[in-house]
Amino acid sequence: MIELTPKAAEKVKEIRDSEGLGTQGLRVRVLGGGCSGFSYDLYFEDETTEMDQSFESHGIPIYVDMMSFQYLEGVEIDYVEGLHGAGFKFLNPQAKSTCGCGSSFSA
Repeated sequence: MIELTPKAAEKVKEIRDSEGLGTQGLRVRVLGGGCSGFSYDLYFEDETTEMDQSFESHGIPIYVDMMSFQYLEGVEIDYVEGLHGAGFKFLNPQAKSTCGCGSSFSA
């Protein structure tokens, strides 16, 4: 299962509404690369395939492809604001290490 914190869900809704994306869901995936080996990717999407896992968190549909799901199971996505800027932060219990910026990890 993949969860959004209430703050992350509100930010997703805010962005989705400001871009006029209706009820599109959030595609979450893992890509090779980044300073720790894998990086996270988020974008809006309204189409899924039979190979996707689908979840819902705080009213936001979440879609994950099967390859990414093995690295994302149990992830909580938060939205943080701080001195170094603002953005989505992934709290991944499967990550063995993460980079300083928090956008990549190793499994």
